[in-house]
Amino acid sequence: MPFVHGITLTEITEGARTLTAVSTAIIGLVATAADADAAVFPLDRPALITNVETAIGAAGVDGTLATSLRAIADQTRPIIFVVRVEEGDTDAETAANVIGSTGADGIKTGMQALLAAQSQLGVTPKILGTPGLETQAVTTALAVVAKRLRGFVYARALGANSAASVTYRANFGQRELMLLTPDFLAFDQAAAETVTSYAAARAMGLRARLDTEYGPHKTLSNMNVAGATGLTQDIHWDIEDQATEAGILNAAQVTALIRTDAGFRFWGNRTCSADEQFTFESTVRVAQLVSDTIVKGMLWALDKPLTPALAKDIVETINGFLRQLVAAEILLGANAWLDESQNTVDQLRAGKLAIDYDFTVPSPLEHLGLRQRVTDRYYADFASLVAA
Repeated sequence: MPFVHGITLTEITEGARTLTAVSTAIIGLVATAADADAAVFPLDRPALITNVETAIGAAGVDGTLATSLRAIADQTRPIIFVVRVEEGDTDAETAANVIGSTGADGIKTGMQALLAAQSQLGVTPKILGTPGLETQAVTTALAVVAKRLRGFVYARALGANSAASVTYRANFGQRELMLLTPDFLAFDQAAAETVTSYAAARAMGLRARLDTEYGPHKTLSNMNVAGATGLTQDIHWDIEDQATEAGILNAAQVTALIRTDAGFRFWGNRTCSADEQFTFESTVRVAQLVSDTIVKGMLWALDKPLTPALAKDIVETINGFLRQLVAAEILLGANAWLDESQNTVDQLRAGKLAIDYDFTVPSPLEHLGLRQRVTDRYYADFASLVAA
């Protein structure tokens, strides 16, 4: 050991880390706009928008871009990742442009460019949509992109009426997808008239606002939608009667747009998941938050010597993050642990460590049962009440 006359400082970097939750409020929007400012919205290339009001001024008036940005801005002022695509001569060509592809040079177009968001602009969109451009093929493709991004899609349930929308719903089984019907109406200042305002766009904006103000554990349902003036279809809704159009749509896992005494709202909590464990929008989005944060937050541990101290630090790091979510009431309970049966000598010698964790996401109160009784028992104190 070398001779030292003085002070030696050794920095200890062991111990549990603090995990920072990933942002769930970043929007990924695919839209058309032939007259948009190409410097702000380059065709088929990603554009990061941090000031939506300024972006609306550069979005032109054609296509779906300006209308979608206004619908989002009515709800909140989020970060938006925009991919502008070219409108084709036919609906099929437009759908192909929206879906996009990866060229031989590796450049991604259409919605595939959403996959390049992190590498190109340092953000990962989590709230995805193609408002006004939905077809079965487009929505199916976007759900695939959402699964890869651990994101969530809001899309129109196509159909001329509620029955047709229910039939359309049967085409999907993805937990990363919520279908909505019909669309909203809103006043367009540029056109000086009331126009269709895409439900998916307003859902995306409202979702970003709820993530910021409440968290991903609050579903889209039963929250006031700003800026809407009407619905494109008549939807019968009654909070006490399931045999309504809204009730039938909800039973088929389609979120209805309704008008209450307190304004326009989305009514429905359910995804298109074929797995009942991920029926609720909140369950899917909280599970995405947990998995994304933990996976990205474990980079520090990889390639370090696999010792009991490292395993303990990993478990304590995960539990620390889960405790934060429980304290914020995003989770009801959660725990991480090392299962000895899953960490055999052969596994550990091969440099493999398995950590288990579980959690419970609070379900939305979808059905409140009130039991009313008429009784004469309060007449028993009638005389004393009169005397009082």
